[in-house]
Amino acid sequence: MHALTGFSLVSLLSFGYLSWDWAKPSLVADGPGEASEQPSVAPPQPPHIIFILTDDQGYHDVGYHGSDIETPTLDRLAAEGVKLENYYIQPICTPSRSQLLTGRYQIHTGLQHSIIRPRQPNCLPLDQVTLPQKLQEAGYSTHMVGKWHLGFYRKECLPTRRGFDTFLGSLTGNVDYYTYDNCDGPGVCGFDLHEGESVAWGLSGQYSTMLYAQRVSHILASHSPRQPLFLYVAFQAVHTPLQSPREYLYRYRTMGNVARRKYAAMVTCMDEAVRNITWALKRYGFYNNSVIIFSSDNGGQTFSGGSNWPLRGRKGTYWEGGVRGLGFVHSPLLKRKRRTSRALVHITDWYPTLVGLAGGTASAADGLDGYDVWPAISEGRASPRTEILHNIDPLYNHARHGSLEGGFGIWNTAVQAAIRVGEWKLLTGDPGYGDWIPPQTLAAFPGSWWNLERMASARQAVWLFNISADPYEREDLAGQRPDVVRALLARLADYNRTAIPVRYPAENPRAHPDFNGGAWGPWASDEEEEEEEEEARSRSFSRGRRKKKCKICKLRSFFRKLNTRLMSQQI
Repeated sequence: MHALTGFSLVSLLSFGYLSWDWAKPSLVADGPGEASEQPSVAPPQPPHIIFILTDDQGYHDVGYHGSDIETPTLDRLAAEGVKLENYYIQPICTPSRSQLLTGRYQIHTGLQHSIIRPRQPNCLPLDQVTLPQKLQEAGYSTHMVGKWHLGFYRKECLPTRRGFDTFLGSLTGNVDYYTYDNCDGPGVCGFDLHEGESVAWGLSGQYSTMLYAQRVSHILASHSPRQPLFLYVAFQAVHTPLQSPREYLYRYRTMGNVARRKYAAMVTCMDEAVRNITWALKRYGFYNNSVIIFSSDNGGQTFSGGSNWPLRGRKGTYWEGGVRGLGFVHSPLLKRKRRTSRALVHITDWYPTLVGLAGGTASAADGLDGYDVWPAISEGRASPRTEILHNIDPLYNHARHGSLEGGFGIWNTAVQAAIRVGEWKLLTGDPGYGDWIPPQTLAAFPGSWWNLERMASARQAVWLFNISADPYEREDLAGQRPDVVRALLARLADYNRTAIPVRYPAENPRAHPDFNGGAWGPWASDEEEEEEEEEARSRSFSRGRRKKKCKICKLRSFFRKLNTRLMSQQI
C-alpha cells in the first residue's frame, strides 16, 4: 500500500533522479498552454484530480490580481481555465483543511476554535469519511504531499489512516523549510518530516517546496495514467518562517521591505514548482484527462510580507481579506474556458464536487455542507450555493459591547460569528483587526499615513455589508438595515442549533518530542484515549465527584488552565 516509502525514494533523491534541475526553465515549455494538446473529448475514465493548496498566500499576491510578485505559471493556468472570483476559504490553517477534506463547516466537526496545536490530543474527527476515502471507494489511487495540520496524537489520525495511500510532509503547522524543525514554545522543539508513518530524517536539508514538487513528479512517473489519481499537494509555502533559495531572492533585490522581498521570492519559487508539476502531468500522460484546482488556505499575513489589498483585514480575521480566497480551475475537460466565474463557491464545495467528478456519490445523508459546483465552474451555470457560514466560535474572546439584547434577543452579539447570505454579510463579536493594509513594498511606512486606514470600533459588535456592491467592506449598513440584521442573526441561530460541542483540549506534556526520539509524532495509545474521554465525561456529568489523584492528572489540569488563558491569543 505504501509503495513510495522507505529506502527507494531516498536512493532516488541521492542519485539525483528527482533533482530540481530536471525541470529547469530551459527544459520546460514557457507555459502550460504552449504544448500541443489534443481537443477536449469526453474522458474515457474518471479524471485525475490534482488539488494544490498554498499556505498564507494573500489575495493580492498573484500576478493576475495586479501584484508586484511574478507568478507566470499561475497567471497562465488561470487565464486558460476558470478564475474563481467569488471563492471563500477559512481565516486560518486547520479550519480550511478540515472543511476541504470533510465537506463540513467547523460547527459540524467540533473544530470551531483556533487551530490544532502540536501538543493537543485532537484531530480530524475519526467518525467522518474524508474526501480521499470517498475517492478510494471510487477506485482512485490517493497521495498527499505537504502540510497536514489536522492532528496526529494517535496513529489513527495520520494521513495514511485517513484515506491517503502515501504521504510525504509535515504533521504540524509550520516547520523550517530546510531542517524541518518546529518549536511549539521555548524548548519544545522537534523534527517534523514524515514518509508514510515514519520519520524521514534522511530528507532533511532540501528546500520543502522543491522536495514536494519532486515527490509529485516521482508519483506521476511511477503511476499508470489508466488508473484515476488524486494528488493533494499542500505546499508549506508561503507560511513563515520566511526562507527562500538565494536565486529567487536576487530578482527582488530592489524591493525595499525585507519581509516582502523574502515572501515574494517564496511565492515565485512555489509558482515554478507548480510549473514543474504541470509539465510532469503532460510528460507522463495525465494532463489531457486531468482537473487542476488551485486554492489558498486563508488570507495573507500582512506582518509577514503578505498582502490582501484592496480587501479589508488579514489572516485570522473574518473580514474579506481573511476569508476571500485565491482560486482557479485549469482543465482540458472544462466546457467553457478562459473566463472569470462570479459563482459563489466555498472550500466545503470541493468534497461533493470532486466525488461527483470521480463517479461517486455524496448525498445529503452524508451530512455535507458543500455543494456540487462543477456545472457552475465548467459550464457557467448558476451556483447552487446561496449562503456561507464563515464560522461560529463560542470560545473566542467575547466582544465587550455585544449582548443578547443587542441581537434583538435572537443572538448574543458578543460571540464571534460571520455569515454570508446572498449579497449580505454579517459579522458579530470580534471579527479581528479590520484594517486596509497596502502592499508593504517600502522599507517603512510613515506612521501618519499608515493610520489613515486603521479602523478602531471598540464599541461595536455588529457589522453588515452588501458584499456585491461593497467588496472592500467600507460602508457598514447595520444601522440602516435592521431588518437584514435580524434575518441574518436568525440564520446564525439556526446554524448554531446544529453545532456540536467545540473540541479544544488542553495540551498534553507527553506530546513533547523528547519522548518521541526528537520528532513530532503520535504519542497517545488507545487506552490513554479512553482515559481522556472518561475524564471528559467525568467533568461534564459528575463535577462533584472526587477526582483521582495522580501526577499526570495534575499536569493535565495545569496545562488546561494555562490553555484557557493563553491559547486563543497565540494564532
